[in-house]
Parts: sequence; structure tokens; C-alpha cells
Amino acid sequence: MSLCTMQSRSPIHPSKHFKPLHVRAEQGAAKRAEQLAENMQCVHLLPDSGPGGVYQQRSGSCFRHLAKPPRIFPFTPAIRLCLCSASTFRSHGYYLFQAMRFTVEEINNSSTLLPNVTLGYEIYDTCSESANTYATLRALAQKGQHSIEMLRAFQRYESRAVAVIGPDSTKLALTTAAILSLFLVPEISYEASLETLSLKQLYPSFLRTIPSDRQQVKAIMLLLQRFGWTWVALLGSDNAYGRSGMEALHELLSAGDICVAYQGIIPADKDASSPELRHMVRILTDSRVNVTIVFSSKQIAHPFFEVVVQENITGMVWVGTEDWSLAQTIWHMPGIQSIGTVIGMSIKQTESVLLKHFESWKNAEESASSAGAGGGSGGSSRECAELNCTQGCTGCSLLTTAPDEYDTKASYSVYTAVYAVAHGLHSLLGCASGACSKGRVYPWQLLEKIKQVNFSLHENQISFDANGDILKGYDIMMWNWRGPSWSSEVVGSFSVSPDRLSIDQDKILWHTEDNQVPVSVCSEPCQAGEKRLQQGRHRCCFSCVACPAGTFLNRTDLYACQACGRDEWAPASSEACFNRTTDFLSWADPLSWALLTLIALLMLLMAGLAVVFALNISTPVVKSAGGKMCFIMLGALACACSSLFCYFGEPTRLTCLLRLPLFSISFTVVLSCITTRSFQVVCIFKLNRKWPALYEAWMRHRGPALFIGGSTAAQAALCLLWVSARPPVPSRNYGVSAEQVVLECSQDGSQGATAVVAYNVLLSACCFALSYLGRGLPENYNEAKSVTLCLLLHFACSACVLAARRTHQGRSQLAATLLNMLCTVAALLGGYFLPKAYVVLLRPELNTAAHFQMSIQRYTLRPPP
Repeated sequence: MSLCTMQSRSPIHPSKHFKPLHVRAEQGAAKRAEQLAENMQCVHLLPDSGPGGVYQQRSGSCFRHLAKPPRIFPFTPAIRLCLCSASTFRSHGYYLFQAMRFTVEEINNSSTLLPNVTLGYEIYDTCSESANTYATLRALAQKGQHSIEMLRAFQRYESRAVAVIGPDSTKLALTTAAILSLFLVPEISYEASLETLSLKQLYPSFLRTIPSDRQQVKAIMLLLQRFGWTWVALLGSDNAYGRSGMEALHELLSAGDICVAYQGIIPADKDASSPELRHMVRILTDSRVNVTIVFSSKQIAHPFFEVVVQENITGMVWVGTEDWSLAQTIWHMPGIQSIGTVIGMSIKQTESVLLKHFESWKNAEESASSAGAGGGSGGSSRECAELNCTQGCTGCSLLTTAPDEYDTKASYSVYTAVYAVAHGLHSLLGCASGACSKGRVYPWQLLEKIKQVNFSLHENQISFDANGDILKGYDIMMWNWRGPSWSSEVVGSFSVSPDRLSIDQDKILWHTEDNQVPVSVCSEPCQAGEKRLQQGRHRCCFSCVACPAGTFLNRTDLYACQACGRDEWAPASSEACFNRTTDFLSWADPLSWALLTLIALLMLLMAGLAVVFALNISTPVVKSAGGKMCFIMLGALACACSSLFCYFGEPTRLTCLLRLPLFSISFTVVLSCITTRSFQVVCIFKLNRKWPALYEAWMRHRGPALFIGGSTAAQAALCLLWVSARPPVPSRNYGVSAEQVVLECSQDGSQGATAVVAYNVLLSACCFALSYLGRGLPENYNEAKSVTLCLLLHFACSACVLAARRTHQGRSQLAATLLNMLCTVAALLGGYFLPKAYVVLLRPELNTAAHFQMSIQRYTLRPPP
């Protein structure tokens, strides 16, 4: 861990203007430990009075010496501290602390970011828990002292460090964040990605320049969905990083209909001979998955992949997290190229110009160290000597291993973290005016400014969200093997706000023979319109069942068919509902035009007959047809035809009320007139002999008018009672067809309508009986044949309509009803009025009084039957 100090470039007393900044580095591995052990004397604790550096480069458990720790009042015991041994040199930490030094020097050389202020630092090696705790407490020590004073409030508490960079591991970061948050000392980690650290109620002063595992989990989820992998294995390392990430990913996968066939914890502190690891690999093989997600740290993942290689696991897709996907210790493993396709998350690419600048600086520093030159942080050699700064590292030149991609990306995260602190100080000290103020800097003040920073760094926009997480995505990397040569290639990216995954599939080289995307599913996808019927405990294992008609499969729920709306329909195996078509007798329909033409012709015929009868009202033929009663009958037939217009177009309340009552009453008038006419003829020629006074009484008491009016009134009363009790209204009939909704009047088949029709049927029977009785009358008065034919045609049409109601629905049924009414009207016109008109117009010799007298004489002279 490092402490950075901030020193004014003007000659100011250091005790008032040094602001320490902590930086931690991660544990890594490298060789040449023995050669470097004695030469890394730059790695030790520095005195309080000046800046210097110790960075995590070694590990071990030996006790080198006793250190003087900070005191926490009221306890002041000395702590025996386990410092870092020289057993293992960690190159990763070395690159990180060099990146830290490079960044501080670059900021100090800037004339705009922190003018007249110089940053200083102290770097500590956090190779162990005790070393990490010691460094944390030292950072919290009061300025210029070795003690930490516990106060009721820390607004005026001046700690030795105003900010801390690091540490790398989640385990150490949890400890440091918990302690520093009590004092609101800003802590910016560059490699601790545990999502728990984003909880501000627990760690209010923690920030990071690496994306949270929450973003990594989202990226993995989108990657699986992108390639349709729904049957996967999920492994996590046995530490906070692995367990937390695995649990978060499992929760997200379950919500996204991706099934985890096997979930396991990779044990820590195991080697390739461990029975536990071999058992885990065998289970992985038996689970029939082609995609395995390994959410692990690189140290724990290493022995696991050794076992994978030994067990000859090939032809699998491995999805790796950012910690191990580019780790040199993994891809250097012999035989690793045979395990299949490896796709991993990685921190965004670092600017190449920056890397070259950093490498040039580092090489120069190492050359100077090898020559025995010591360097300070932005200060002279004299200043370093005064502050006991021992940053010379004469053995660092022996480190020949070039930094790998993992080292460079982590170094850029350190670079970003130091710049975030510098920009926070820039805002806090009011450096925008060209000179920074010399006031005191309290850690909590700096924390608020760091949270608000928003600056551009080598074409990357740097800012933090409300949880202290950097708004940064991932590169999607793929391992490429060209013979024994390994390389990684960016094949996609994941960006945040909003979350979006982009993949360049042309860059991906799959391990399959035809370079096709590997398939990892428990069950093959169902056909369109088929729902999934879950088999067993996994939702991804299912059989397929077609959705029945009237339902559809919503892609948001593949396990249930949803019913269509009332005005919608769907065939079997459908994925969408369709609007039902409305069925009614439209004015523009060709069938409607045909029926309307017939109605118009009949009405024209009635008008013509009325004119003919009016011009010949005094002739015997017209008188024998009923005289003025003919006009009543023709008017009633015209009203009946007019009622047919109510059957066209969308039904309305008015047309539903008028259509059947108007026709029924009009038809009743016509039948009443014919019945009266037939009764009168029968009375004159047949009943007059037996009851001579019957006809006179009938005429004297205005029998024709009373009968016509009474029968019509009875029918009108029936209609009124019907529409009053249950008036017909427009309705939508959904039971006719799945694809259609029929627009009709609701009570066309009700009891009231049946009574109205039954009345006319009864009146028709009476009319038919009286006409039949007059079948032997004089030819000029004998309408029995024509009336009988008319009524028989009416009955036949009614029977056809009843049959059509059972076989046809909607528009066809309505057309049949209209045709029946037209045939009835046409039959009455053709059977009763047209023969009369024929005589009037074409046989005038039969339309004379003499001809009628002769017919009557022939009837009277006829012998009795």
C-alpha cells in the first residue's frame, strides 16, 4: 500500500502541507526472488517526516523485525508485525507501484492540474493481513504522530493520508474499507471488484477504478443470451470474490431463463493432485454442458485448469472473469490450448501512447536505480535524503519478464485512481484560478470532491456513480492459438449506462470443425407457437406442446399459452393474436347491391301498380280486387320493403327497433286485407244462401275496417310489448366464427320476436283457409289459386330461412332473411296484383261489366255439386 504526500512547490513547512495518499498493489508472482531479495531495500517502512515508498512485491510469513505501530487511544501496546519475506518476488506489484510513481511524477510535472502543489507518496507492501492492517492504521495516524485518536466526530481530524489507493484483493479491501470508512478517508481500489464494496451504508468512502462485479455479471449474462447458451455450469473460487460473484450471477441467470446444470466451489489451497478437484471435473463432464463459467481468482483457477488438462476435457467453451482470463500463469500452462474456446472479460484497453510513455519512464528509472541513483517523488536527491527516501532498486534491472496485458491494464487502473485524487484536490483547493489554496485538507472534504470528478483521461471519460463505481465497461477477449503461440483478441465490448453488449462474430474462432457457434441447451427450442412443458426441476429441460386455437405464445413467457382478447383470434400454434373481422351486411357489399336492386325494382313495381289502379279505379277488375283497399295493401307492401333497409350497414339502436316490427305490422295489414276480401267474396257467393243477413251485418257494422284495424292493432300491441320488455339492441356475436364477430340485433330470436312471427303465420293460415273456400267462385272473383300460391311460396321461403339459420351465420343468414321477405312481397304482388294489372292493361275486353255479369250467370246456372 502506498501513502502519497502532497507538498507545496513553494518553501512551506512540511508539517502543514504534506497530504499523504495511500496506494496499494496486488499480490502477483515472478521469478528471480533470490536475486532480488537483498536488492529490494527500497521496500521498507519510511519515517513519518517525509514521503517514500513500499509496494507489495513479496510474500511470506517470517517475522523480519518489530515495527513501531500507530497507537489507538486509550490502548498503546506495541504490535509484533509480520512483515514480508524475500521468498517470492511478485512482479505484478512491482509494475503497479511503478505506475503509481510514474503517475505522481506526471501530475507533479503538470502546470495546470495542481500548480504550486507537489504530490508525495508512501508505498506499503500488503503481502499479509498484518501488513495490510499496519499500513491502514499508519495511514490513519494523526498528522505528525504515531497515534490514532478516537473522537466523537472526525470533521477536524487530520490523518497522515488524505486518500488511499488500493489494495488489490477483495479480502484486504474489505478490511481497509471498513476501517477507513469510519474516518471518511477516501479509498480507491484498482482491482477489488466485489459488489459488496458498493454498499455505501457499510463502506461510504470506498471507490474503485475497476468495474464492479455487478457489471461483470451483467456482461456474462448478455454474452450467454447472445449465443443462446441456456444450459451451463457455474464454478466459483472459494473466496469472497468467487462466492459473491457466483451467487450474483446465479441469481441473474435464473431470472433470465438460463439454467445452471452444475454449480460448484473450487477449493482454495489445493494442487492438481487434489481428489476434490478431480471429482469436480468429473461432475462437470457428466452434466452434459458445453459452456462453463469460471468466476475465480487466478491463483485458485490455476490448479483447476491443470486438472482439466490432465482429464483431457476438450471441446468446451470457458467463460472467464477479468481476474484470470488474461493471467499469464493460466495460458502458460502446458496443454491448455486443447481445452476448447476461452472467452473472457477484461478491463478496457489501455491507450498505447500512454503505455509507451510509461515503459520508457520505467526503463529509465530502473537504469538509474541500477547505476545507484535514488529518486524521489517529484523531489530532488537532497530532499529524498532528508526524508530518508530509499527508492533505489539496483536489482530491478534483473527483472526481465515483460509486463503482460493483465499488468498493463491494472497499471492503467492505478493511473486512473491517482488522477481521480488529483482532480479531487484540484477542485477542493480551487486550482482552476492558476494557483492552489494553502488551506487544510480534511479527508471527508476530499472524498466529496472525488465522488464528483468528471474528467477526460486519454480519450476515456472518468467519473463515479452514486455507489463509487467507475462508469466503465469491459472488453470481451478471446484466446487465439496459432500453433504454440498464444494471443488474445478483442472480439466485443460491454458498455454501461445503458448496458449494451456488442460482438464482432467474424473475429471469433470457435473450436468446432465448421467454426459454428457451439450449442449448449438441455432441450432443443420449440417450434413457433409451442409452449414449453417443464420436465424435472430445470426450466430449460422441457417438452413442446402446441398452443390451442384462441391462444398464443407470448415470447415473454414460453411456458404458458395466453388467451386472446375477446375481439381477437388465433389459430393453433400461434405466436400472436389477430383482430377479428366484423361481419355485417355492408352497403358496399356486392350481395347488398343485389338485394338493394331487387328492393328497388319491387318498389318501382308497386308504384306502377298504384298508378295503373288509380287510373282504372272505376273498372270492374279494380273493384273486384278490393277497390280502394288495393292502395292500402300496396302502401303496406311498400312499408314492408322499406323496413328491409334497416338490415343493411352496422346495426344501430334505431334500426334494431324498426326492422322486424315495421315489416310484421305492414305484412299484417296486407294479410288482413286479403283475408277480408276473401271473406266478403265467400259470404256473397256461398254463405248468402244460408245466412243472407251475414254480409249485410258485416258491411253495416264496418266489418272490413274493424277486422283490418283490429288485427293490425293486435300485431302492433305484440310488437310494443316485445320492444318494451326486452328491446333489441346492437350486439356482437362472438360464437359464430373464431375469425369473425357478427354485428347483429340482440333479440332477433327472442320469445317476443317469435310471438310476432307466429301471429302472422296464424293470420296467413286464416287467409289461406278462406281463399281455399272460394276456389269454385266465378273466375273474375276467384283468387284462390293465386293467393294459395302466394302463401305457399311464403311458407316455403320461411322454411328455407329456418334451415339457413342452422347452417349459415352472420351475413349469409341475414341475406337469407332478406331474400325470404323479398320473396314474400314479390309473391303477393305477383299472385294478387299482377293478374289484375294484366287484364287492365292487356285484356281490356275482360274489364267490362258485361263480362263480369256473364261470369256470374255462368256460376249461378252451374248445377250444384
